[in-house]
Amino acid sequence: MTDTGNKKRSAPKPSRLRIGRRYRTSRLAGPYDALVIGSGIGGLTTAAMLSAAGKKVVVLEQHYTAGGYTHAYDRNGYEWDVGVHYIGDVGDHPTMTRRIFDFISNHQLHWAPMDDTYDRICIGKMQCDLRAGRRAFVDTLVKDFPDERETIERYLLYLNTVAKSMRRVAIEKLLPSWCGPAVRLWRKLRDPAWLNKTTREVLNTLTKNEKLIAILTGQWGDNGMPPAQSSFIIHALIAKHYLYGGYYPVGGASRIAETIIPRIQAGGGEVFTYAAVETILLDGQRVRGVRMADGTEIEAPLVISGAGVFNTFTRLLPQSASERLGYLRRLNSVKPSMAHICLYIGLEKTAEELQLPKTNYWLYTSEHYERDMGDFLEDSNRKIPLTYISFPSAKDPTFTQRYPGRATIEIVAPANYEWFAQWRDKPWGKRGDGYEALKEAFSQRLLERLFEHFPHLRGQIDYYELSTPLSSEYFCFYPRGEIYGLDHDPSRFEQRWLRPKTRLKGLYLTGQDVMSCGVAGAMISGTLTAQSVLGWRKGAKLMRQVLGTTSGAPGAKRLEASIKATP
Repeated sequence: MTDTGNKKRSAPKPSRLRIGRRYRTSRLAGPYDALVIGSGIGGLTTAAMLSAAGKKVVVLEQHYTAGGYTHAYDRNGYEWDVGVHYIGDVGDHPTMTRRIFDFISNHQLHWAPMDDTYDRICIGKMQCDLRAGRRAFVDTLVKDFPDERETIERYLLYLNTVAKSMRRVAIEKLLPSWCGPAVRLWRKLRDPAWLNKTTREVLNTLTKNEKLIAILTGQWGDNGMPPAQSSFIIHALIAKHYLYGGYYPVGGASRIAETIIPRIQAGGGEVFTYAAVETILLDGQRVRGVRMADGTEIEAPLVISGAGVFNTFTRLLPQSASERLGYLRRLNSVKPSMAHICLYIGLEKTAEELQLPKTNYWLYTSEHYERDMGDFLEDSNRKIPLTYISFPSAKDPTFTQRYPGRATIEIVAPANYEWFAQWRDKPWGKRGDGYEALKEAFSQRLLERLFEHFPHLRGQIDYYELSTPLSSEYFCFYPRGEIYGLDHDPSRFEQRWLRPKTRLKGLYLTGQDVMSCGVAGAMISGTLTAQSVLGWRKGAKLMRQVLGTTSGAPGAKRLEASIKATP
């Protein structure tokens, strides 16, 4: 292994960054109207919206800090996000994503724009930029593909078509299941036949230029599936989501949960950490609350799970109920999404001194994404097919105020859970020399990828540590270390049972398994869940508050206009 000239990595110390209130039975202040399991953005959004509608809600988070994949942690004088690398649709233009964030945070969450080039796609020696704004996006790509302007313009029309279709999907998830056939007929008459084909299939109808297809799909790591496997729906939602630029939360990722929690507390509720739920309690055919890991029972007529469908129906709900309601069988029709490794890097200079960009770098070995990914997952010694590099300290304008003279970098790559599975039963931080050696080998490989594009950083690294799928399993309770919930292939979007309201009275789902992956997708799902709980009239009233208007009447057209689904 090449000598990187970096300082020796020290042993991890516990993070001091804690959001939420530590759970104690003496701090429970029931009765509660609803219990939310998990404090990811889906759970927090549902809880905040129900609180705004007058309900007393408690959020139960098993981690030491709230936020799910929106949380941040600090170590050795540095701070990193774990999943909020950038967010789209939160600029000054009044999108639904921005309006929901403003509402649930009471306008306390602010956003800093990235560079106009928010993503740089590097395939071998070829490099293309994705720039903010429709005109800039097209004109920049046309410089590299001068004969493809019409293709790129048509591609953007396809993105808009998918966004409009997802409003109808959202309405279907809110309507009673018996309305399904009529809604599906409505969608069949309105949606194009290509809507839910694979991303590569759809793009092959637009162009035969494989390099252009590779650039247009260069963000596929944001959903975890190469273009021949992913649904064009998820590709289009993500691509359109970032079309007007990427943004980062001012103050770091932890500000997301930190600014939402007061909305929940204002309704008499709370967000508890170290609050592991053991099981969902039933009273006949409906829920009556939860039993905590310490044996305490908390009662409420509504239980909302943001823990993901696998956790909900195999760990939390009694198996007899999951089997009787058909959920165990339905789980066979979906799969966990991609696992990943992430290298967290600290440097003893500022982002400005190190000339770190506000642009994300996507590094690929070739445009043959599916082949390269398959080869790597079968043999970890192969070239890492996808390396994503993010510079959070450059994106956050307050970072140097909080961490003077410091900077951070994060490098994400795909991984196979099985590479690490032999250590899954070992305690965090004490998994042994073999585990640490494997982590170090991956760390050096990722550092070398960084130095290929930023050679001036060689020798500048002060601290680094690698998270593995076991970290996701331990801290975020995803059983296979997945980051995006379920795989977003075409079959996933045909699963009618992935909706807020379950077949068990009083039990609801929220988070990215309901609608789509990503922070904004999980937040939209949280909004749908709140509307499903409240019903049409109260739900429409709540959405009028979100939109900042008090006029209009509830109904399908009103909701279709208000629910602008984004990832």
